[in-house]
Amino acid sequence: MTSPVTPTTSRRGFLKAGLATGGALAAGGAAAQEPDPLITEVQHWAQGFGEGVDATPYGLPIDYESDVVRRNVEWLTADVISSINFTPIHALDGTITPQGCAFERHHSGAIDLPKEDYRLMINGLVDTPLVFTYWDLERFPRENHVYFCECAANTGMEWAGAQLNGAQFTHGMIHNMEYTGVPLRTLLNEAGIRTEGKWIFVEGADASSNGRSIPLDKALDDCLVAFKANGEALRKEHGYPVRLVVPGWEGNLWVKWLRRIEVTDGPVESREETSKYTDTLANGVSRKWTWVMDAKSVVTSPSPQSPITHGPGPLVITGLAWSGRGAIQRVDVSIDGGKTWQVARLAQPGQPMALTRFYLDIEWDGSEMLLQSRAMDSSGYVQPTKNELREVRGLNSIYHNNGIQTWWVKANGEAENVEVS
Repeated sequence: MTSPVTPTTSRRGFLKAGLATGGALAAGGAAAQEPDPLITEVQHWAQGFGEGVDATPYGLPIDYESDVVRRNVEWLTADVISSINFTPIHALDGTITPQGCAFERHHSGAIDLPKEDYRLMINGLVDTPLVFTYWDLERFPRENHVYFCECAANTGMEWAGAQLNGAQFTHGMIHNMEYTGVPLRTLLNEAGIRTEGKWIFVEGADASSNGRSIPLDKALDDCLVAFKANGEALRKEHGYPVRLVVPGWEGNLWVKWLRRIEVTDGPVESREETSKYTDTLANGVSRKWTWVMDAKSVVTSPSPQSPITHGPGPLVITGLAWSGRGAIQRVDVSIDGGKTWQVARLAQPGQPMALTRFYLDIEWDGSEMLLQSRAMDSSGYVQPTKNELREVRGLNSIYHNNGIQTWWVKANGEAENVEVS
């Protein structure tokens, strides 16, 4: 097993060795080192003026990073109007997902709804039915929280084995943003919940309405009626001007363009919670109300879309871990398909229902690796292998696949999606 390398010693030694070799050659070795014109010559970008401060009033990514974009899989759905695309998690670092890279899921397309025309109704088993404008919501005390949003179908295509070659496509139905909004309990309390109220039913303003039932206990706990993400207005594709945030639970509950919240005495059993978003077991029986996204992780680099290009030597293995049941406490990484494990370094202590970045710094000798990661959360739950999931769930499921992912990293640095269970 490759042993961990200490960045302050081995990497410094690696760089010193390279510099020493270059110095020897320049000093009259067997072959003199050619001068690097990027150092010895004045480049064109230093020979004139750059763009002024108003060249791009709303900042955009530089052209050199134009490949860092959301992508869809054309054959996955019949039409992009009711479809999904994927966050380029292989090309990002840290934990906060830029809104422009955050995955989209639509059931009838992203709608154009101005703030001025926005209304939110609270009705049903309440003392006083209410209707809020966007400006009304902004007058309530607000909060800021960082949460991940994961589609229940994330990694769903991998149930039967390795399918798609890229972390973006296997695990990219997820984003992690700082949301600003009003706690849902504040608005419900404003309307006054009657004692027989036990659930809420939430609807969106788009043509699909995407109605979902949520237990009242969850609604009063940590749900947020959000109107900002990462400090700015929600993007159109993320529910502008207002969406629901349901921390730790499947993304289908995070209703966009939120228009109505009805307090009820039981679940509504809508289309989106009966015909879909249930987990079919081997015997044909489907589980429902499986809202929580269990602990999960994935190595984002090296991976099929982020191969090793520098050859043997110091290598940073990195990835993401998350749990809907609490905070990530620990992530282990294996380079031999799960035979042995090393404890990864967490960039920051895990936060509840938010992405955690992990790193493992190794000295790669150029041999093949079977890269895996395994997350553990504050509830004591340990991310399972795919076989462990299949023993319980069979192969009929689509949703809630949180099994351990494997990348086969070859000697040339390229990586491929394989299964080692």
